[in-house]
Amino acid sequence: MNNKETIKPSAFRSVLFREWQRMTSRRLYFGVCLVLPLFCLFFMATIFGNGQMENIPIGIVDQDNTATSRNITRRMEAVPTFKVTRHFVNEAAARKAVQQKEIYGYLSIPPRFEQDALTGKDATLSYYYHYALMSVGGELMAAFESSLAPVALSPILVEAVSLGVNEEQIVTFLMPVQANDHPVYNPSLDYSVYLSQPFFFVLFQVLVLLITVYIVGSEIKFRTADGWLATAQGNIVTAIVGKLLPYTVIFCIMGILANYVMFGVLHIPFQGSWLLLNGMTILFIISTQALGLFIFSLFPAVAIIISIVSMVGSLGATLSGVTFPVLNMYPLVRDASYLFPVRHYTEITQTMLYSNGGYVHLWQSAVILCIFPLLALAILPHLKRAIISHKYENIE
Repeated sequence: MNNKETIKPSAFRSVLFREWQRMTSRRLYFGVCLVLPLFCLFFMATIFGNGQMENIPIGIVDQDNTATSRNITRRMEAVPTFKVTRHFVNEAAARKAVQQKEIYGYLSIPPRFEQDALTGKDATLSYYYHYALMSVGGELMAAFESSLAPVALSPILVEAVSLGVNEEQIVTFLMPVQANDHPVYNPSLDYSVYLSQPFFFVLFQVLVLLITVYIVGSEIKFRTADGWLATAQGNIVTAIVGKLLPYTVIFCIMGILANYVMFGVLHIPFQGSWLLLNGMTILFIISTQALGLFIFSLFPAVAIIISIVSMVGSLGATLSGVTFPVLNMYPLVRDASYLFPVRHYTEITQTMLYSNGGYVHLWQSAVILCIFPLLALAILPHLKRAIISHKYENIE
């Protein structure tokens, strides 16, 4: 890029005014820039309800039909995680219901369970759960284990008490080691604490990528790029900055609003600097726009690049480290995650949320985010040549 490619004030104002007219003349821009981000924010703020999984539908297969089996059924119904919605006569019917997702698990009480338990024989309770959905399966497994543990000890307790042994003594003998759970950073085990904020920005980065590519690509697609470049007096930097600035301002407002909703309205624990958090959010938005511009400049055909940035946005969701630790990914995949701004922004926010880290702990991720705008600026001459050549206008 030569020295003449600097922002010219008068040309910049002309491009800015031209883009403002384009924005206000079509409802599409209002929908994608305001309505969709607000919908994503509302969706992620409410999707987890009270923050924990409750009333997951399960079934009971009671083939014993005794006082003990009915007591176990009542115990299952009292667990907040469960909602016993079906009772089955055999395991085949229960398994079919799980496969059809009518229920997500079931407890099987075999015949002669009470008799076997009281006579000291091997009495087995079996539970099955749908583990293709890992979050639901994990909740069901933990709930089954915790609720059935007292049932496993009850026959021994009854026998010991009948022999005159103190109940507390036999419990101490059977379970000499007691585990105390202390969840760090999220003691209430609230899903929204560690999922709502990063998931919103994962969705938001997809919108930013798509909107950035479309607003620049539409100039070529609808053959208005010559007028756009002429308004900028032939300066591609002025043309790009003037065109993207209104959307940058809107996206930044949406990002700051999202932080306020997550940490203010939803009261997600946050002890860091609000100014630093919002500053990193603005840097993330600019970097995401720069990534979209860089990808589009490589091959300025909007019909093709829209599909590519959709895939990039989806990969960013996977490689952000929200659902699976980046450090434990396959080395090639882990290295590829550095190409996505959302991965660095997630690392920044998690550092601030979980360890109250300041800029001294964030600067490496911030520097990497600053590289994306530089890459976009470096490839702008190629975009300018593509506009002048008109060779991408007829690509469908």
